[in-house]
Amino acid sequence: MRIAYLGPAGTFTEDALREAAPDAGFEPLRTPTVHDAILAVERGEAERALVPFENSIEGSVRSALDTLAFDTEAVTIVGEHDYAVRAHLIAREPIEPARIAAVLSHPQPLAQCARFLREKLPGAERRSVSSTAEAVRIVSDSAEPWAAIGARSAADLYGCTILGAGIEDEANNVTRFVWIAPAGTEPVGEGPWKTSLVFAELGEDHPGALVEALQEFSSRDVNLTRIESRPLRQGLGRYMFFCDLEGALTDQAVSEAIASLRTKAESVRILGSYPVG
Repeated sequence: MRIAYLGPAGTFTEDALREAAPDAGFEPLRTPTVHDAILAVERGEAERALVPFENSIEGSVRSALDTLAFDTEAVTIVGEHDYAVRAHLIAREPIEPARIAAVLSHPQPLAQCARFLREKLPGAERRSVSSTAEAVRIVSDSAEPWAAIGARSAADLYGCTILGAGIEDEANNVTRFVWIAPAGTEPVGEGPWKTSLVFAELGEDHPGALVEALQEFSSRDVNLTRIESRPLRQGLGRYMFFCDLEGALTDQAVSEAIASLRTKAESVRILGSYPVG
């Protein structure tokens, strides 16, 4: 099986993939962005993709949400994996923190380590790059006094030095990854089920319209575990709403709630219904 994920080698996503599928033989398809990893499944270039979806510190990974909402029609979420992220400050060689002129990383780890950077490296410029592994590669190739935030595996891969281990602002730094598969793929696994969906354009814009839509779930004792709004890209004040809820699409209460939601919203799309065990 070919699995697409954010590359190059040495990213947190690659570490999460090896943890999620430790005994599975697969062909890696490393992509430059999360967007490209999801599209690889849409285009038939990969059978699966593992992409970051939500972080316990920084919240949702917007590129994943927007790609699913706007750029794909033939993929589905079939599972998830929670990965404990340990961020490391990495340099080409041992260097005093005061000499570090810039810190490079993917935007998510830069945000997850914001307090550390403010307190320990206040004079260092922060530079966003496409992935944590790319940040470590750039630092390894440069003679400049730069550092990267990345995984231990990337430091080992590029022969770099770890200046600080576990520099994330919160010890319980967990990223929720989701498995993307072609639409129609049957999820495999045991445990409680979760359903993810996105809806937009509530029929009449009036006070309480969103509450009325969400009451379709609460009135049937369907628990929403997450809801988030994102711009609909059709002008200010127009939003779509991403939701995660407990239960499978085949559960009567869930299916009835979604059917009723369709009478209140112009568009409702199921992103996936899958086991989380």
